[in-house]
Amino acid sequence: MKNCVSIVLGTEEITLKISEIAKTKEIEECLEEKIPELKKLYQDEKTPIFVTGKVLKTKEMEMVRLKIQKEIDVKVEFDSPKVLGLHGIKKAFSEEIESSETKFYKGSLRCGRKVEFEGSIVVLGDVNAGAEVIAGENVVILGILRGVAHAGAKGNKKAMIAATSIECPQIRIANVVKEMEKTEEQTRKTYAYIKENDIILE
Repeated sequence: MKNCVSIVLGTEEITLKISEIAKTKEIEECLEEKIPELKKLYQDEKTPIFVTGKVLKTKEMEMVRLKIQKEIDVKVEFDSPKVLGLHGIKKAFSEEIESSETKFYKGSLRCGRKVEFEGSIVVLGDVNAGAEVIAGENVVILGILRGVAHAGAKGNKKAMIAATSIECPQIRIANVVKEMEKTEEQTRKTYAYIKENDIILE
């Protein structure tokens, strides 16, 4: 993808806007082409660089930061969340997840346990009440979900939650939270996704 990174000059900062559909390799290649242009701006400039557009994963942020700071002594800030979870989401977005890095957790998650991962999480067991599963992408539980599951925890509304049975009091996808009704807890649901800003259970 050509020109997936654009430079916008501002009075307080210089903004690097990354296309929301750009892949990691495309960002890396495009950034390498833009560095000479950025270096010219920084001959006697110390304005910080603000990276916006696509919500980046931690390793993508690190790659962008290192590429810039290797050539220019400048502070690099991001509008991508640095942590997973509701409080970290700065903006919601919709990006199809056809394939993703996946973390497998073998066994059931007991009360007080928490598993976090920027990609998808597959739990090979139950998630008991008081346990938490927080994924940047999808959550798949090969057992019963009674604890907290948060899919799309960096803001992706296309993420989904699947379990043998969803029996928890609350479910979270991106920045949308759904409190379960008693009737919903009593009828067996196995799949949760967002449709028109609402979490649908099937």
